[in-house]
Amino acid sequence: MEVKKVVEVVRDFPGLGQKIKQAREQDGRSLTQICRDCGVSRSYWYQLEAEDLRAPATEEIIRKIENALGVDLGVSFDD
Repeated sequence: MEVKKVVEVVRDFPGLGQKIKQAREQDGRSLTQICRDCGVSRSYWYQLEAEDLRAPATEEIIRKIENALGVDLGVSFDD
């Protein structure tokens, strides 16, 4: 069984939601398209931007967002 690396967005990276929102707004694509490219729902995306996640974000999701938006969010999963 593979253990996924997770990040508690609010605690570990305050302001990450704002960075994601700014990158999305600069991207120019619709939120629906970005969510499709990242493999997340719109409701999850809004929770992420608001830093009000019901569950922690995985490294995989953060990396997909970075790749889809062409940004480095500065999130490190190193121990």
